[in-house]
Amino acid sequence: MFRKKEKTTSLRQPVAVIGAGIAGLATAVRLAVTGRPVTVFEASGTFGGKMHQFSLPGEYRFDAGPSLFTLPQLVDDIFRLAGREPSDYFRYERLDPITNYFFADGTRLTAWSDGQKFAAEVEEKLGTPAAAVTQFLGRSHKAYDATAGTFLHKSLHKASTYLSPETLKAVAALPSLGLLGTMHQRHAQAFTDPRLVQLFDRYATYNGSDPYQAPATLSMIPHLEHGIGAFYPEGGIYAIASSLARLAEEFGVKFRYNEPVEEIVVAEGRVTGVRTAQDVYDFGQVVSNMDVVPTYRRLLPREPAPERTLSQPRSSSALIFYWGIAREFPELDLHNIFFSADYQREFQAIFQDKTVADDVTVYVNITSKKTPADAPAGHENWFVMVNVPHDQGQDWDALTAKTRAVVLRKLSQALGTDLAPLIAAEKVWTPPGIAADTSSFGGALYGSSSNNALAAFLRHPNFSGRLEGLYFCGGSVHPGGGIPLCLLSAKIVSSLINEA
Repeated sequence: MFRKKEKTTSLRQPVAVIGAGIAGLATAVRLAVTGRPVTVFEASGTFGGKMHQFSLPGEYRFDAGPSLFTLPQLVDDIFRLAGREPSDYFRYERLDPITNYFFADGTRLTAWSDGQKFAAEVEEKLGTPAAAVTQFLGRSHKAYDATAGTFLHKSLHKASTYLSPETLKAVAALPSLGLLGTMHQRHAQAFTDPRLVQLFDRYATYNGSDPYQAPATLSMIPHLEHGIGAFYPEGGIYAIASSLARLAEEFGVKFRYNEPVEEIVVAEGRVTGVRTAQDVYDFGQVVSNMDVVPTYRRLLPREPAPERTLSQPRSSSALIFYWGIAREFPELDLHNIFFSADYQREFQAIFQDKTVADDVTVYVNITSKKTPADAPAGHENWFVMVNVPHDQGQDWDALTAKTRAVVLRKLSQALGTDLAPLIAAEKVWTPPGIAADTSSFGGALYGSSSNNALAAFLRHPNFSGRLEGLYFCGGSVHPGGGIPLCLLSAKIVSSLINEA
């Protein structure tokens, strides 16, 4: 076997990106537009990672993974960086309403995009004064403005971050914004109605965490929806990945599909390339978009691993049922939440008992509401998700069968319709399946959880402190999981490489 030298088209060193997930795609583009030669190695036959699509018999199309889209400007920024008009590649609409909520006591509530309208809806349906909701959303806005620039847009592992006036201002603002304690404590102090507390506690699941443990700083998340907005890409979430892949190819990024990296090659304290079953390739810098745990365990087996970081508690995973439904439900929209009666018990089951509760909260995403071609006429494509623990050897066959029955009973009761006979097509994705298909350790969707106040600082940095030329992006490293944070990780790591 010989070492294959990648051709250099600029004076800058060529870069290898391991994994064509959303963060890997964004990193590749950001580096390529600066003139760097970039090659992306992807184990599967296509791009997207968790953000892939598939179809079931009967012409039902599904986005497999992420379903909520916020901060679309982070995608637009990449096209503008490349000197392109974003709308030529990628279009989206602002959602209104955002989510339909179904509470265990039968109450239904619509989360409107406009904060004032949402507050009025809460007052009408739950009896909480609109002013209290408006005040809470205002504080969420202030918390986001005070902290996002530091904790999300910058590396938390560089001394320069902490020496900036912006960081000092952000830290000083935390107590006055009520951001000490846990998310649940923050919400219970703000509202007396347990249903509204549950609604805002739900935002902990946006990064796979437990609101009864996660820090109150995460109470800024509602601002993303009610302040900035929730959006739907034309053609579905997969359009984000496909538009970035198209842009990457235009800037000369090479994609080597079905070629998983088997080793990151290291010599004298720095990376020198990657090895696959096909060959060994020389690269001056390597970016891993693979989960940080398998990156060290599989690709760097002879190098010391940051054991403390890798041992951080994992985020939740998901049990997803993809159902082709042979009927339309006008009372449902794109995003729908059916709450459990005991939220604390549900999270205890996930994070302490490592199992699935007897009563679960169910999320139903129906893209055919926005893209009718995703299902046959008169039918709908249901992405039905339950938050579950990451895989630690549980009996997932038994848990899946039990949870499916619970979900069907819960949804059938809430909608007044027996759903089982309406399922015309079905596929299931379990935590072990997610782990196998996406190299996510244990199927944890967001890497480590955010279940303590120092979680943001304990995430793996976007660079290696031991190996020169090694960088990391994606949901398992700073700043975290979910589409916006993965895009920000790409922004951070590309800046680090360009500054090296």
